[in-house]
Amino acid sequence: MDYYETYKDLPEEVRDTVVVIGNFDGVHLGHKALLERARILARKQGKKIAILTFEPHPRQLFRGDEPFRRITPHALKIERLKQSGADIVFCLPFDWEFASQPPQDFVQKILVDGLEADHVVIGHDFRFGQLREGDAATIRDAGISVTIINKVTGNEKTGEISSSHVRQCLQDGKIENANAILGWPWEIRGEIIHGDQRGRKLGYPTANMELGETYHPAYGVYACRARLINEDYWFKGVANIGIRPMFEVKAALAETHIFDFSRDIYGQTLCVRPVKHLRGEAMFDTLEQLVEQIGKDCIAAREVLHGKY
Repeated sequence: MDYYETYKDLPEEVRDTVVVIGNFDGVHLGHKALLERARILARKQGKKIAILTFEPHPRQLFRGDEPFRRITPHALKIERLKQSGADIVFCLPFDWEFASQPPQDFVQKILVDGLEADHVVIGHDFRFGQLREGDAATIRDAGISVTIINKVTGNEKTGEISSSHVRQCLQDGKIENANAILGWPWEIRGEIIHGDQRGRKLGYPTANMELGETYHPAYGVYACRARLINEDYWFKGVANIGIRPMFEVKAALAETHIFDFSRDIYGQTLCVRPVKHLRGEAMFDTLEQLVEQIGKDCIAAREVLHGKY
């Protein structure tokens, strides 16, 4: 897959494509419906599929005073788009100048002059340009064909198909529901950092990661799968996601105890897929009580993960 952070001076082989436009946080089933329609159109016309997306997420710009957490931070979003069949990704910087441009300028400079888009695929609610005044008609007025995809209808398991619903499911600890909407197992990624070694002293060493801009799921203990980003094998484990109330951690962490694992992996990137929320965070009167509970958590996690994956 080809990747660009500009729409200017592009090589011929990445122009004249079917372009899908969106933010794509989560790359969920609704986003995949856009890509599937683009795939059909591209196949008929002998074109490539290009994604036009933006970084940072527009909400981070428009609501800069509020922390905005991502279902799929940038690197994971690009990976998911590639796995969903995109041939090219154009990821353009989103700042106030970009957001304030008249919608006609967006179409002319980027879609017509830059990408030379043959066809554009958008969701039913896509708007762009200053005051969000641009829509499908604005693109058609410039001579580009547009396909609009209606909102994807969910089922009893997924409910509404949207990024906001994924966030709500994660906030509620309903990992299976979130995964059903996404169409893939949600994961947290981060560099393994040195902690206070407390887990090791308690007999349960952990790989610790800061959550960063990743969306914070319900705090607590999860049965999980984990792998190093440069390896394929998924280990079983148990993860505590949160602030560890007994130890007054200031920023939330994902602390993963990987079963039957003893390698030194500090500094490497770990991918953790929560599978099931086992319990919320809790205070304990003594460390002995905490150790006892961790043992129970490990047993519960092994039972959940038995036979999975």
